[in-house]
Amino acid sequence: MDLVVFSLTICALTILIFSLFCAVVSGIVMQRRIHNDLRHQVEAHEPIRAEAGFPNETGFSLSTPNFLPLVKLSWRIVYPDYLPTRIRLSADKRLLEEIIPRKRCKSDTVIRAFTVSDVLGFCRYSWRQTQEVPCMVLPRTNSIKPLPLLRSLTAEDGIPNPSGDPDGDRMEIRRYVPGDSVRNIMWKVYARNRQLNVRLAEKSVFHSRRTVAYLLGSRNDEAAAAVARIALESGVLGEDWAFAADGAEQACESLPVALEAVARSRAIGSAHAYGLDHFLDSAIANAGAHCIVFAAAELTPWLGPLKNTIARYSGQFSLVLATDGLNDIPWPGLWQRLLLTDGRNRSKDEKNGGSRAELLNLLTDLSQLVESTLIVDRKTGLSFDHKLRKV
Repeated sequence: MDLVVFSLTICALTILIFSLFCAVVSGIVMQRRIHNDLRHQVEAHEPIRAEAGFPNETGFSLSTPNFLPLVKLSWRIVYPDYLPTRIRLSADKRLLEEIIPRKRCKSDTVIRAFTVSDVLGFCRYSWRQTQEVPCMVLPRTNSIKPLPLLRSLTAEDGIPNPSGDPDGDRMEIRRYVPGDSVRNIMWKVYARNRQLNVRLAEKSVFHSRRTVAYLLGSRNDEAAAAVARIALESGVLGEDWAFAADGAEQACESLPVALEAVARSRAIGSAHAYGLDHFLDSAIANAGAHCIVFAAAELTPWLGPLKNTIARYSGQFSLVLATDGLNDIPWPGLWQRLLLTDGRNRSKDEKNGGSRAELLNLLTDLSQLVESTLIVDRKTGLSFDHKLRKV
């Protein structure tokens, strides 16, 4: 019996030592090979462009480690985000990388965590490798329907509107008050009835040819970023527009640069600073211009700074709020709690969606400060007004 136990121990130690030798030697060889391949392909490798929620090939591939038996190679991307990575075997026996991002991101480098292990799982050799390649992941648009034409309103002679400046036609008539100019008095009316009336310019606005839009970042802003992407790609901002987002250094006036700003607006490390004030000061020469703001339909830290911006800025604002569904889910009953069905099977979009009561509180808080409000549900693709009526 002792000889049997001794023989089994020797066999187990032999297998363990052999697995350790294969994993370490293969790991060192693969690490040097991958390092040399990435160093020689710095300029030849194309930038990584992907869309969240779908399988995307990155163009990164490696040869299979077949110089030692019982060894397998795996890796995953850990920066700019922990991206779920799938490895496929091509027809020419190469390992192809495929990622399925969950959220948008933008970076100039990609870090992968490689692991060489034996097939029995006894030993593994791991390291991280950095590749200097641009990586941009755009938000998933789902079934968002085409948005109405988002155009800016600027105070000038055009459409009658109480929010505009008195730059329209002289059509407003009222009684004279101290301080009115004498040239505005209607002298013919005064000659008939001895009443002093004045004719003033009507407050009006017009559809500006230049549209300005901004994306506010927050924790659950993926739906807002998707709506901003749809607005940019479908051309609903018009021909002449300026766009920026939290994390962008300057205003964007072309589609590729604007899409990069949308992807970069999601902070990987520390949160981006509130940048709407800087954007309005630098990108808009006309102080009375109209600004369209994309944001998440939830109570977020940008609510207070946005109120201050609206109070300080002389122009008008329109809000486009986005969400991943309105979750009016009742409290589960006793049998549901006993059967462990209290929402464990809810989808991720439902967990990220906001409640109808919270959204109504947000709309009540902001509807008095902005010109108009549009709510877009990325899950269903429907749009609603400030009273949650379908548009």
